[in-house]
Amino acid sequence: MDTAELPLHGLRVLELASVLAGPQVGQFLAELGAEVLKIEAPAGDVTRTWRTAAEATDTTVSAYFACANWGKTSRVLDLTTAPGRAALHELATQADIVLASYKPGDAEKLGADYATLSALNPRLLYGHITGYGPTAPRAGYDAVLQAEAGFMHLNAAAPGQPPQKMPVALMDLLTAHQLKEGLLTALYQRERTGRGALIEVSLWDSALASLANQAASFLVTGQEPQPLGSGHPSIVPYGTVYEAADGVRLLLAVGADRQFQQLCAVLSTPDWSADARFATNPARVAHRAGLEELLGARIAEVGGRALLAELERRAVPAGEVRTVGEALSRAAAQPMLLPPTAEFPHAGLRTVAFRSSAWPTAAALPAPPPLGKQAAK
Repeated sequence: MDTAELPLHGLRVLELASVLAGPQVGQFLAELGAEVLKIEAPAGDVTRTWRTAAEATDTTVSAYFACANWGKTSRVLDLTTAPGRAALHELATQADIVLASYKPGDAEKLGADYATLSALNPRLLYGHITGYGPTAPRAGYDAVLQAEAGFMHLNAAAPGQPPQKMPVALMDLLTAHQLKEGLLTALYQRERTGRGALIEVSLWDSALASLANQAASFLVTGQEPQPLGSGHPSIVPYGTVYEAADGVRLLLAVGADRQFQQLCAVLSTPDWSADARFATNPARVAHRAGLEELLGARIAEVGGRALLAELERRAVPAGEVRTVGEALSRAAAQPMLLPPTAEFPHAGLRTVAFRSSAWPTAAALPAPPPLGKQAAK
């Protein structure tokens, strides 16, 4: 792939990170034209072995590994040895960015820390991911952070129901976004100062920053936000799933009184929008259970696809609950897919979800590389 027209063409990245957060950042940079070399220990990134039951047992490019490693080359270095460290140091002299995800203190033992590498290359940007910050030796794991930061509590079906983990490693992905923002900010600063920087991000801080309105609710009211399943604490009906007469599962996201009035018109229940219990959003929040019971019963009497079509026509936010495969099969999803290659005959998923008038979107990327090998171009 010719990357000359992409905005990060010429940028050299060393990826010392593994699993998801750091590699996601590496693929993001590769999609924008950077040259990304993934440095792996002799055993390789652990996600190479995280295979589902449907995958070949001898592959080193698992589906999990593939989700964050398109566009890279791979090189094995044993940083516990002097030759391995020397090779890394040589590479660092020519690099722009290093991505790392070591526990505090581990990078220093391997000669892969910011102080060591920046002494060799003062323009180096070093993005370091930890679980709980640079002084906490504890390793970070996404599921544990989901529990500790309140996400699993809020994701329960209802108060008193078991807390539940989200189905993707969301804390890792949120951390990746924080690191991208930090690195891009540091790149901008380097243009003005010529100096590199250490950018530190933790799963813990990233998780807390992403609690958003739920955190604000606690900080403002002093009251613990309670789990509502897929419902919303301050908007009704918003997030609850209903099943229509034809088996279609659908979700409403009615954030305005006018939208609720249109919903009632479509459902042939105009009296609901005039009812004092439901006329305004605060009233609907106060009478959540009663309204959702009425909506569930009424929607069960009508065809879901026809209902969704009419709601769309009237600009009432609603959508069908789809599987992952159904979502990825939609025409609107195709621009987000990377084309298969001869070496890896499966589509990939882009990490860059924005478009610019100033540069093209990468049409294709080299496939996720086998361990220690360059991906085919």
